[in-house]
Amino acid sequence: MRPDSDAGFTLIEVLAALAIIAVALMAALRVTSQGISNVGELRSRLFASWVAENLLVEQRARGDWLSPGTYRGTARQGNTDFIWREEVTETSNPAFRRVNIFVFAVPQESYLLAQLTGFLARPPGIVP
Repeated sequence: MRPDSDAGFTLIEVLAALAIIAVALMAALRVTSQGISNVGELRSRLFASWVAENLLVEQRARGDWLSPGTYRGTARQGNTDFIWREEVTETSNPAFRRVNIFVFAVPQESYLLAQLTGFLARPPGIVP
């Protein structure tokens, strides 16, 4: 049996414990930074979906009857700028138009954040 004066941890045991704690803290830091990065991405995607929904709802509210083709523009939502592209196509029913809206991050149309497909009904009074 060892005398009580020798009780305690050796330097090797302390260094091993510190190494384990350091690895655990680095893993926790990495998870935290990824979570913060994901929050920014989700925020951008949420705002982009709002841009697409707003565009389609405004067209429905105004009673727009867009000609088939591609339209482009910019929008600002939540102090963030976005680029949108809208593709309008005819459907088998001449009273409806299909609208595909794509919202991208600024400055270019390479990073798609949101996509929405909807339909516009021909307003009364417009002859086919």
